[in-house]
Amino acid sequence: MDFDLSQTTPQQAYSLLNGLVVPRPIAWITTLDLHGKVNAAPFSAYNYVGTDPPLVAIGVGNRPGPAIVGKDTAQNIRNTREFVINIVTEELGQAMNLCGIEFPPGVDELAIAGLETEPSKLVAVPRIRRSPASLECREVTTMEIGRSRVILGQVVSVYVRDEFVDPTGPYIRADQMHTIGRMNGLGNYVRTRDAFFQIPRETYQEWQKKRGTA
Repeated sequence: MDFDLSQTTPQQAYSLLNGLVVPRPIAWITTLDLHGKVNAAPFSAYNYVGTDPPLVAIGVGNRPGPAIVGKDTAQNIRNTREFVINIVTEELGQAMNLCGIEFPPGVDELAIAGLETEPSKLVAVPRIRRSPASLECREVTTMEIGRSRVILGQVVSVYVRDEFVDPTGPYIRADQMHTIGRMNGLGNYVRTRDAFFQIPRETYQEWQKKRGTA
């Protein structure tokens, strides 16, 4: 089947993209409002998009309804210019899911999920204590396109629990962290536990040698 997205509804486009752009990492974002209250919410329209400088991008839609009102996360980032991305593991999946409920403004999602925070190193926004790693970010720019926002943030500091760092790189022991990823929009996720496999990347010279054309 072919789908002309100019002829589909936003919900239909969401269903198609959500089911095809998979698996997606989850940005469990903590922010502060202007009164210093912590907000936590997960977003799976997320990835890193650069390393010099280190950049991440997050897609954040508006609140449901006809008015153009950004979600708390987007408003907080615009007001304070800072946020923290907390890594989601299997053991944190249920708590993360609770934070995805569309609570009214001012509700403490982390308290409902039974989670505590601890101070970050370079930004005022705290990180989630039980998360094994976090990225401290400062907003570079926010692009508003239709009813969507794309937030670009520069990663200014990275926290990783010692057990998940190979200091020779440093490399992340990702196969031991047991993160989860988002699949389609039907509450489906994917585990990374025991799911790693390797496809070594070849150089052009190696490819030529294998074909006998070197």
